[in-house]
Amino acid sequence: MKKIMMLSFAALSLAGYAQTPTTTPAAPAAKDWDVSLYGFVRTDYIWDTRKSAQVRELNLNLYPLDESKLADGSDQNAVGQSNFLSVVSRLGVKVKGPDVWGAKVAGTLEGDFFGNTEPASNTVTNLDGTKTTINQSSSIGMFRLRHAYATLDWSKTQLTFGQTWYPTFIPECFPGVANFSTGILFNPFGWASQVKLKQNFTKEFSFALTAYKDREFAATNPGTQNSASINSALPTLHGQFQYKNQHWLFGLGAEYRSLKPLTVSNGKMSDETLNTSSVVGFLKYSNDKIIVKAYGISGKDMSNLVMVGGFAGYTANTTEPEKYEGLKTTSGWIDIASNGKKVAPGMFFGYTKNGGTGVDGATAFYARGVSSTRSIDNVWRVSGRVDFKSNKFRISPELEYTAATWGDNTTAKNGTADNNQVKVSNFRTMVSCVYAF
Repeated sequence: MKKIMMLSFAALSLAGYAQTPTTTPAAPAAKDWDVSLYGFVRTDYIWDTRKSAQVRELNLNLYPLDESKLADGSDQNAVGQSNFLSVVSRLGVKVKGPDVWGAKVAGTLEGDFFGNTEPASNTVTNLDGTKTTINQSSSIGMFRLRHAYATLDWSKTQLTFGQTWYPTFIPECFPGVANFSTGILFNPFGWASQVKLKQNFTKEFSFALTAYKDREFAATNPGTQNSASINSALPTLHGQFQYKNQHWLFGLGAEYRSLKPLTVSNGKMSDETLNTSSVVGFLKYSNDKIIVKAYGISGKDMSNLVMVGGFAGYTANTTEPEKYEGLKTTSGWIDIASNGKKVAPGMFFGYTKNGGTGVDGATAFYARGVSSTRSIDNVWRVSGRVDFKSNKFRISPELEYTAATWGDNTTAKNGTADNNQVKVSNFRTMVSCVYAF
């Protein structure tokens, strides 16, 4: 009897279990949107032995200023300067959303507090001897837009639109210096509103075509900021090939640029344009122990890239529109650094050369480091640094030496430093502290 009862109970239990529905836990729903914040808090201490052409309260030193003698023969630029700055602290947001037309979509919005311009003026000597001064206003520590772009990414094609790096600035290959300059004056820098179409032919080999207009760093010109670019119907066009694998990155690019500095010149409508071109090449090698980067660029009118040069104006008489010719700039650098996780020393060397316009008799210069009286011939820089890293915190002391050769631009009037050359130099000591998140 006992065995019968036990069997009956077991049968009922099995029947009840069979009638209980079995369910599989539902898979988590795919996220339609993903938003993440990033950035860093940064403070730099800077000390220079000589006044330099600089940007943002000494944060970026471009080149040591030419000698400027007082009545007693002393050089008023041979004085030291120093500053503490935190304006490069940064905040950004990255967004990913639902697919669009079969492409993965992502966007980036980023800014910092570097939006500061010191009062400045650009004085141009006219053909009749009179001078025209273009004044610029100033603002201190304002939040500044760096990046504002979105990408549509298919399996082999990527479309980018918005404000992001100039195509001549390579995010995977720029100097690792502690100075916030990222090699400015030797390496192009800045952002532009653009449309870029990138095609991947293989996993390693690609080509990108970019059309852009200046914005953040305008070319020096006789009009208002960016007017030379806005007046031109044709955007700047840049094409670039890249090869990239686990250890190597190679790239070669070319750019065509057309500006219309003025629509009215010397009281007449002007159709005069400035048409220039440039070429760029770069490479990078990295492994677990070392990172080696090298870069070279040559072309005319590259002041919008925060480099030496720009263009010159030629006016035969006061009744004809001004004509233009670009100043040639050739620049290159190499950066070698340790890939250490906690301690990473590194060294940088850069050189840039002003080649002038190649056409004598300029009557005005719209350029960086070139005027109607004195011009830069060349600038070179060497620096050494050590990054001390722990988790998201980094302290980087750096020593930097920059030398420039200045000369008269009074004989050929083509922008070159042809006489009375003077060599000046600046020694910068700095310490950078960064906490990233």
